[in-house]
Amino acid sequence: MKVIVVGGVAGGASAAARIRRLDEAADVVVYERSGYISYANCGLPYYIGGAITDPAQLTLQTPESFWRRFRIRMKVRHEVLAIHPQRKAVTVRNLATGAVFEDTYDKLLLSPGARPVRPNLPGMDAKRLFTLRTVEDTFQIHTFIRQHSPRSAVLAGGGFIGLELAENLRQRGLEVTIVEQMPQVLAPLDEEMAAFLHAELRQHGVRLLLGHSVAGFQATDGGLHVLLQDGQALPADLAVLAIGVAPDTQLARDAGLALGLKGSILVNERMETSCPDIYAVGDAVQVQNFVTGQPALISLAGPANRQGRIAADNICGGDSRYTGSQGSSVLKLFGLTAAVTGINERAARQAGLACNKVYLAPASHAGYYPGGKVMTVKVLFERESGRLLGAQIVGQDGVDKRIDVLATAIRAGMTGEQLKDLDLAYAPPYSSAKDPVNMAGFLIDNLAKGRLRQFFLEDLPQLPQDGSITRLDTRTPAEYAAGHVDGFCNIPLDELRQRLGELEKGKPVYVMCQSGLRSYIACRILEQHGFTCYNFSGGYRMVEAVRLGRCAAPEAFPCGQEKAQKV
Repeated sequence: MKVIVVGGVAGGASAAARIRRLDEAADVVVYERSGYISYANCGLPYYIGGAITDPAQLTLQTPESFWRRFRIRMKVRHEVLAIHPQRKAVTVRNLATGAVFEDTYDKLLLSPGARPVRPNLPGMDAKRLFTLRTVEDTFQIHTFIRQHSPRSAVLAGGGFIGLELAENLRQRGLEVTIVEQMPQVLAPLDEEMAAFLHAELRQHGVRLLLGHSVAGFQATDGGLHVLLQDGQALPADLAVLAIGVAPDTQLARDAGLALGLKGSILVNERMETSCPDIYAVGDAVQVQNFVTGQPALISLAGPANRQGRIAADNICGGDSRYTGSQGSSVLKLFGLTAAVTGINERAARQAGLACNKVYLAPASHAGYYPGGKVMTVKVLFERESGRLLGAQIVGQDGVDKRIDVLATAIRAGMTGEQLKDLDLAYAPPYSSAKDPVNMAGFLIDNLAKGRLRQFFLEDLPQLPQDGSITRLDTRTPAEYAAGHVDGFCNIPLDELRQRLGELEKGKPVYVMCQSGLRSYIACRILEQHGFTCYNFSGGYRMVEAVRLGRCAAPEAFPCGQEKAQKV
């Protein structure tokens, strides 16, 4: 069996290695347009910033090492120009020599990936304008910085690459501006969760221009102007386009393969295209969103590698199935970690799902063990069934562990209430006896059983102003004096039982504290004294992040009072 693989990065390299493990006799050749195979896209910004110093570390394999281990021919600097399904052949150009030739296959696997979006704007040929997708792109930016010592950079786009590059360019001492069309960075997060990233970026000197669009680029003497739609011209020594990627599917289109979203390649669960004996994987294919069941484009290395394995199984006579992607991802941004899995609130609404949510602000490990850091957790679940839909976490330590647990729970079809029953490892340096994931389950269970009613940040402007409700802040007087929401009176939690007479019976009480913990306890006290209560989910720290743009305090006492003031 002769197998040709087009593209030798994540999905293509994984598939080729898997084919060899399943079939020692198969003749496998991989054509890769760039000069590198099996490289880690996510690591590219860290070479620019200097965290990765050896360029060889950017590639997991070389053509030589791949041949030694797998006896697979990795043909780098070879571009497949055309596919001829009728005669099972491809036309290939050797980019080093210019020679054009044909090669035949029994099975063909397409893993062309995605290409950076390059809109048709003025000045796109500017020499100081870069994209970051390949190892070659990385070397170009790295060399430019070394040779020209730029002082400023403008990044068009606030997605994963834009944010990672912002951090790494700041590490190199550059002034950095991010221009993002959306009102927030990192679209997989909901806006209130992204606010924590905004504060972190600004604290580290990154200028954010949210809700702005790039209109073009203009070369200047020794620099560049990034032109915005509102007429601003941002001076910069270099600019990077990071506004997203699009499936690289011209080959598939020309070959007559069925296409889906944004020109992506349509495949079934076996990763088969519409043409017999042609498979496709990775960023170029349309997948099914695991949570909604709707078509989706999800450009991540993990799904690409799994798809490569599945395609290889089926090429070798197996029957493996891909059940969809849920977009689990994580990002380091200066001192913060942001992670997401499943869908966000916007996506739930677009999918027509009636969802509910909880926020909590637990510590990464036991409060009595030094060094615990507070994280902000948002969990989404279906209102009627309780089925988990998604989760977002922003914090310092322990974020990756919790998002992986929640991703697993979503994959297992668990409900939010069932999170309380998870038996998770505990030792003081690593967790609490009540893990943050368990705590999310407790909250959702309380909601389901009617022990908890919530209101949210977006509800604050709609609260009645006619005296028909009581607004209560249960933090300490010092916390209250440092900042509070207008209209909320202050009765500290530990004084509440003695001061119940200050609250008018018959009026609903809307209760707030710093994180939502003390206000929940206050709600339980008040409910048992005949009051109807609503707990402010997310706490005043959410107000500080979203409305005031402050960085959240990194530490808190077990009671929920934070140990350090925000900066």
